[in-house]
Amino acid sequence: MADQEEEDLKMALRLSMQPSPPEPKRSKPRDAAAGGGAAAAAAVAASSSSSPEDGRRMQRELMAAAAEKRMLASRGAGGAPLPAPSPSPAQSQSPAPLLAPNNEKSKPLPQREGGAGVDDGRTGRGLSSEEACQLFSMVFGSDVSKGILAQWSNQGIRFSPDPETSMGLVQHEGGPCGVLAAVQAFVLKYLLFFPDDFRKGASTISPFHGTKASSRRQFQDSDNFASLTDNEKLRALIRSMSEILFHCGSNERAVIATLSVTGKELEGAADGSKDESIIKALEGLSIESASDLQSILRVEIYSVQATVFQRLEATLPVFQSRMGALLFLISALLSRGLDAVQADRDDPSLPLVTAPFGHASQEIVNLLLCGQAVPNVFDGRMDLGGGMFLKGVSTCVEVGFLTLLESLNFCKVGQHLKCPNWPIWVVGSESHYTVLFALDTVVQEENELEERESQIRRAFDAQDQSGGGGFIGVEGFHQVLRETDIRLTSEKVDQLCSSGFIVWSEFWQAILDLDSSMGGLKDSSGLMGKKVFDLYHFNGIAKSDLNGQANSGNEAPVQRPRLTKLRVSVPPRWTPEEFMAAAPSSSGGDQSNAKDAEVAKQEPPQHAPLVDCIRTRWPRAVCNWVGDPPSIV
Repeated sequence: MADQEEEDLKMALRLSMQPSPPEPKRSKPRDAAAGGGAAAAAAVAASSSSSPEDGRRMQRELMAAAAEKRMLASRGAGGAPLPAPSPSPAQSQSPAPLLAPNNEKSKPLPQREGGAGVDDGRTGRGLSSEEACQLFSMVFGSDVSKGILAQWSNQGIRFSPDPETSMGLVQHEGGPCGVLAAVQAFVLKYLLFFPDDFRKGASTISPFHGTKASSRRQFQDSDNFASLTDNEKLRALIRSMSEILFHCGSNERAVIATLSVTGKELEGAADGSKDESIIKALEGLSIESASDLQSILRVEIYSVQATVFQRLEATLPVFQSRMGALLFLISALLSRGLDAVQADRDDPSLPLVTAPFGHASQEIVNLLLCGQAVPNVFDGRMDLGGGMFLKGVSTCVEVGFLTLLESLNFCKVGQHLKCPNWPIWVVGSESHYTVLFALDTVVQEENELEERESQIRRAFDAQDQSGGGGFIGVEGFHQVLRETDIRLTSEKVDQLCSSGFIVWSEFWQAILDLDSSMGGLKDSSGLMGKKVFDLYHFNGIAKSDLNGQANSGNEAPVQRPRLTKLRVSVPPRWTPEEFMAAAPSSSGGDQSNAKDAEVAKQEPPQHAPLVDCIRTRWPRAVCNWVGDPPSIV
């Protein structure tokens, strides 16, 4: 044993004499400092104050640390890039791993060295070959087409130049709409409900707003979105990007991915010429492999919110460039940690960008909305038995999600996404993501009928193990009746349970026919649950629009996103037909308020696929709009 230890010490000494030795291997770092003459003093002290075995082990570690220090100095002098150092007693903390989950406490966040001596939690480096390969494979897979890569390499994060849709991010390429829609939802949160945050000085950075408003909030400028200044919109964008990245990093860190080829352009150019400089720097640049990613990416890791805001503000032209959407997706993935992203997913072998059209997967959208790349939209986890689970959304979210697929009974969106903190939803169709929002938080408030409906539905869904299929077993059904205090007759219970399972639609109809004194919702007046409000739908794809004018032949059509205002009426009874048949007459006199009259006098309902999405949030809703129907594709 002693001979082996002596041989190890000689090896450490040989390493210290080599001009460019390999990275040394050593045991867990100690807290004592090491380096130069301090190493010798520490070795002597260790050998005199502890056992000979401890002293020799300390000497080996200190010699290895000195060897590594000389290796780094030698490479730095030669102009070669320095590798990420391993932890040692004599060095600063190493860069936080981008593959590992970000909540590993044993691997602390990096700190900035040099400069003016300010420790802002920042470091910058390139990707390792392993990180680049895993990142590229995770996002695009091994058989991605050049067309999909081109889509994701040619979409910036920019506001629409059209005054009517100037609060929206414009999309020119198919594919990255999931990223743009998620960012757009957060931008609207700040523009609509926290406008004062962006009328303050640039140095004022308030904490993220992570809870529902305790009182009603309403956008004060009605729907005059043209009144928003460029500065307000840009600061809302930066704040939104910062919040998303920190949320992906469990509110402990944010990783910003930028391009190494644009560093000088950002530092040397004036504000007005940064865009042109970056466009020139990106000429001929393409991403077709993991090595391309490795050659152009630079990642910076932060642990301070204010610093992230300032850094995103400085690098915003890069995210506005044609690489912006892809860079922000990479930033979110690295903030979460690549291994953590894979652990979030049910099937990590599939790429996050789906073939054949290059659309963002549900995992990407969920990562940006809730900070975890889970593939499902239901609440919590679904137990499949045998220790297998499907992962859904585990916490409340700031902005939500609705999907056309739920109206087609392909999935069930849980309450976390359906009832977010703020009345803003990303809307998914089979091939595109858009945004639905309200200007007033009152649309989220539940009346008596909705509260009771939500209570019963939550109890039913808790017993539903079909993945949102809308049926439960007999034992679960009796549990629902006990939890919600619904007292059906024994004959009705036997009728509902006759097939061995209970379907939601049949159960719900029984509740509607049951008197309120028995826990039901029978409403002889036909007035309970009425609601009227406005929603806005934004589709960021730039489409040709002549503004309602005929084309003279020489006039080029305007390319702009589409914004549609919808009037939504939730009838007081259970179907529009029942409502129209039972609408109260005007003989009630002065007792009828204006809203009752407004509900009673409905325009003929209009239909579009978006209405089906809205009905997954507000069942029985009917919608009206002016002009072309809203499009979710």
